[in-house]
This record gives sequence, structure tokens and C-alpha cells, in this order.
Amino acid sequence: MEEKPFGSQIKSSHQSSDLFSSLFNFSSSSLSLSTNMASVAPGDIVTQPGTKVVFNAPYDDKHTYHIKIINSGGRRIGWAIKTTNMKRLGVDPPCGVLDPKEAVLMAVSCDSFQFGQEDTNNDRITIEWTNTPDGAAKQFRREWFQGDGMVRRKNLPIEYNP
Repeated sequence: MEEKPFGSQIKSSHQSSDLFSSLFNFSSSSLSLSTNMASVAPGDIVTQPGTKVVFNAPYDDKHTYHIKIINSGGRRIGWAIKTTNMKRLGVDPPCGVLDPKEAVLMAVSCDSFQFGQEDTNNDRITIEWTNTPDGAAKQFRREWFQGDGMVRRKNLPIEYNP
């Protein structure tokens, strides 16, 4: 019986790719999309305001502040907003998709509260963004943030003026 060298059973890299695809239910195009998404760092965003959000007293009524998010990079991104105080701070829209050089205006609202009686020191808004897969529809998908693609973050502290 003739022994064959290791690896001679695999006819070509194309066949092994097809075997991988069929075993793990991947198409080669979706595999390349996700690896492309993971290998390119997301570009920058610009926010207006750039460093913090300021709410002014009195705090017995709801306040709304607008933030502009601009995708200054060269690729489409998906973005999402997180807050440290879901009870007091709300955002609308909470997520979206921006093409290169596109902007969105987002409303940040602060519900009424008793100033001086609640801890506001750590309140902030965090904008997270990541590249979208090539060819993906312009519809936000939470899965983009759960894979191995790079996610960038920008923190905007909340300042409360008495």
C-alpha cells in the first residue's frame, strides 16, 4: 500500500474552501465581507459639540439638547449611543448608519430630577461606531458590534449647571 504525503488528499484550496463553507454554512462572499469589516479600522467621527454636553437649570422640566454626528471617514459606519443613566437621559435616534461625510442630528433629553439630591458626576453619553460590511443594506444591525470587527468609542461627559 502506497503512502501519500500529508495534505495530498486536498485537491485545491478552492475545494477546501467549499468544504469549509458547506460545513459551517458560510458563503465565501459573507466570509470575505466579515473579514474585510474586521481588518479595516473605522474612520473618525466629528461631534458638535465636540467635548461635552451641558444642561442648564432649572431641572424641574425635561430639557433637550441636539448633537450632530458626522462620519468624517471614507467608509459607511453603523453607530449606537449608550448612556450611563438610562433613567434620566434619553437619545433619539439611539442608532443608525452614516455614509462617508454624512451627518445626523440626534436629540439628547434629560428628564426632570432633583438637582443636588442625585449623583450626576458620572453621567455621560458614549457614541460607538464600526464599519458596516461591504454591500450591506443601509439599515442598522446590532450584530455589527458583536463580531470581531473593531468598535471605536467617543465619550461626551454631561455637565449640569446649577
